[in-house]
Amino acid sequence: MEIYIDGRFYPREEAKISVFDHGLLYGDGVFEGIRMYNGRIFRLDEHLDRLYDSAKTIDLCPPLSKKEMEQAIIDTVKKNNLKDAYIRPIITRGVGDLGLCPTKCPKPSVIIIATEWGAMYGDLYEKGLKATTVSVRRNPACSLPPNVKSLNYLNNILAKIEANCKGGDEAIMFDMQGHISEGSGDNIFVVKNGVIYTPPTLNNLRGITRAVVLEIAKSMGISVVETDLGYFDLYTADEVFVTGTAAEVAPIVYVDGRHVGTGKPGPITRQLMAGFHTVTAKEGTPAY
Repeated sequence: MEIYIDGRFYPREEAKISVFDHGLLYGDGVFEGIRMYNGRIFRLDEHLDRLYDSAKTIDLCPPLSKKEMEQAIIDTVKKNNLKDAYIRPIITRGVGDLGLCPTKCPKPSVIIIATEWGAMYGDLYEKGLKATTVSVRRNPACSLPPNVKSLNYLNNILAKIEANCKGGDEAIMFDMQGHISEGSGDNIFVVKNGVIYTPPTLNNLRGITRAVVLEIAKSMGISVVETDLGYFDLYTADEVFVTGTAAEVAPIVYVDGRHVGTGKPGPITRQLMAGFHTVTAKEGTPAY
């Protein structure tokens, strides 16, 4: 594996950053997760837009333009001869000192990792995932906005730790007002009486896969409502599913000791899973 760091490629074991990089010291940076299917990078423009919006929000000026970043990503997957991959571009604040002040970091760094990637949840796409609600609350938008995909992921990790302890495959996080926010690494949807409901994106990440699923649902004539959701909506749902770049579209069949619907992936979830695979099979920026 060859890792891109600031314009050069390094073998995995030699790919290193400074211990004074603010991304390491303080989680001061942003990143994206991008999928590549059959030699095409899926929704690359949308991912780059979100990456650069995240950087702007934390007042981080990327050292590459979007076009340069796009080319660096393409170069990285080609360098590694990948056709189906997960791609992780990272922009850190760069090397500074042990102080917090970002002005001590004169030059941001860019790291790009690309690796082979299959189905994240294996056979659970057929069986369904177990999820558990957690006590850890999602960062409020007035603090560290969940729309920013930052290197500070401790909020998500604490939720994942709690889910692991409770025997769940995924966590379901709520915001400070008691509304459903998202999973530890994905957006969440519930289905009731043939209608899909999902939280608005103030208290969760504006997911690229989320947007794709909304497009697919619309094309299938399935109604989608963005609204605040709570425990009641989870526990009484006919179907629950999550979406994310790594997770794709994954059914949840068990929440907090309760079966969701029939306890098996539901028909609307299955339609969306199939629709998503159809879209990813034909769309994307060619790398070769």
